[in-house]
Amino acid sequence: MFSGIKSRPIYAGLSPDPHARLNLIVCDLGGADAVAALLKGADKSFAERTEVILSAAGASAGDVDAIEKRLAPAKVAIEPDLDAAIARLGAKLASATMGLRLYAAGTEPLIGSVVKTGIENFIDPLSVKAEHRGSLARRVQCVHCKGITENVTTNPVTCSQCGLLLMVRDHYSRRLAAFQGVCINAETPDVRPEPKVEFQ
Repeated sequence: MFSGIKSRPIYAGLSPDPHARLNLIVCDLGGADAVAALLKGADKSFAERTEVILSAAGASAGDVDAIEKRLAPAKVAIEPDLDAAIARLGAKLASATMGLRLYAAGTEPLIGSVVKTGIENFIDPLSVKAEHRGSLARRVQCVHCKGITENVTTNPVTCSQCGLLLMVRDHYSRRLAAFQGVCINAETPDVRPEPKVEFQ
């Protein structure tokens, strides 16, 4: 799907696991469409064994109500943003038992955060079923100051922590849930290439 960069994530899409005792799904507004399609294509017992954590950032009350109806009969927990959704996920995974299947649907920062939280709770990252929906904006870690810059759409980008001009690489860290940014003009600091939108 992508270049030969082996760490670059590939998302196979969502498919139901009929053997899981609990299906735990984290999604955002865009990902909710993928979750609704998953639930529609699965049998009713799958939905009854499914809990959805929705990051509702930017949604109106009407949007949230409509999404909840589309995801029924799955149980839906609404969180105001991704940080709150990931905190809820962490609490659920801390007390989880065998037989849980983890899913993620939405932007790459959401998927990466779900996988990272799964790793922290001893879930194999390759077992997380994921589908990318929505923006291609990236979460980028500066390899120099270790700061994180969110919602990166351009290449290069200025590090939000140290101000270096970073080339955004396709190299991805599951541990950090971030792409790597490397100073693009370390030897010629006066040369500042014009940023171009690459990740919309």
